[in-house]
Amino acid sequence: MGLELEQKIRSMLEMHPCYSEDAHENCARMHLPVAPRCNIQCNYCNRRYDCANESRPGVTSEILTPQQAIEKVRYVKERIPNLTVIGIAGPGDPLANEETFETLELIRKEFPELTLCLSTNGLLLPKYVERLKSLGVRFITVTINAIDPVIASKIYDFVSYEGKIWRGIDAAKILVENQLKGVEMASKAGMLVKVNTVMIPGINESHIPEIAKKVKEIGAYIVNIIPLIPVPGTKFANLRAPTPKERKILQDMCESEIRQMRHCRFCRADAIGLLDQDRSAEFAHITCGTQSPEKGMISVQMEGKTMYKVAVASSDGSHVDLHFGHADRFLIYNVEENEITPSGEITVDAMMEVPMFGKSHKNKIERIADALKGFDIVLASQFGDRAIEALRQRGIVAMKETGDIRTAIMRATRRLFEERSRFFK
Repeated sequence: MGLELEQKIRSMLEMHPCYSEDAHENCARMHLPVAPRCNIQCNYCNRRYDCANESRPGVTSEILTPQQAIEKVRYVKERIPNLTVIGIAGPGDPLANEETFETLELIRKEFPELTLCLSTNGLLLPKYVERLKSLGVRFITVTINAIDPVIASKIYDFVSYEGKIWRGIDAAKILVENQLKGVEMASKAGMLVKVNTVMIPGINESHIPEIAKKVKEIGAYIVNIIPLIPVPGTKFANLRAPTPKERKILQDMCESEIRQMRHCRFCRADAIGLLDQDRSAEFAHITCGTQSPEKGMISVQMEGKTMYKVAVASSDGSHVDLHFGHADRFLIYNVEENEITPSGEITVDAMMEVPMFGKSHKNKIERIADALKGFDIVLASQFGDRAIEALRQRGIVAMKETGDIRTAIMRATRRLFEERSRFFK
């Protein structure tokens, strides 16, 4: 890297708290939650939370329109004079939302002195690199959790791309290819690229050094290894988080390949202030004379069609009529939009005679729940509390239903759809 480029990079870094450990003590940032729609489903992500005391990516207390966002920037800038960076990081994927570009344009025109940055899953980055550059975006963060599609397929439930829902290896290949292409294009366009990688024990931790090496080769400037934060209601809810020691060992290992960010604070999508002094709650729901922002329980809005895998406890193949713990098999159905397709059955050892309480009963329920891993919904006429919790820990929703199977499935998937997002595009 030439001396001139090094000087330019140092100049850009001086005012960005996420890229510079020195800057994070003096320079404030503001994240604008203008991007509710998302186009992938990560198995560790559930943004349906609004908690002033919870700090992790995806959490926000409001969704702003572009006009509300610029009004809020004016208001905050008057009160935080050391504000240097404006970022858009969700709660969905910024590049899946036209509001992102409208907001960036407004800020560029009124506050050209502020540094603009954006975080993305990278699926649409190749498409929008030039547009982002023209809007003055100088920093891009791309979350890359795997460059091996086999590993990536364990981390992502689905990808919505070019009007179609992709799953499994096919989804992973599309996502990884676009992520790597996007990082390379952004770097060549003169942007500083940070790669975030979620460290997921048992899934990708041994693969992360390969990610670090690859992204350095294609132009990334720094890597941020983020520990998995297990979140209720996700498929990874029951996985453990890595220990600080495990994370440090991995950071030290990867530092031989590429710079490591070690001061990350896992910011909310509406974070405001210094990294160590978040003030988002102080400025929550400030409207500045504009229409009130959408607030309360904020849900990510998934882009494209969606698909569910449903297991049904049935004695006759036509009705939901069995208690969860009494079923020795579950019928399997795939649901995409309004189409319900039977897909065989799964046999379990539920009829094994065991006491209704105690360790043997717990083990029985755990075995059934393990057999149902990968399903989105289980339908039965009744569930015990232990079964509901065992399924929840595996990212499965237990729903009590009776009657015609197809009618019950449509009710259940509609209910889950409404709980997870307000609308799908």
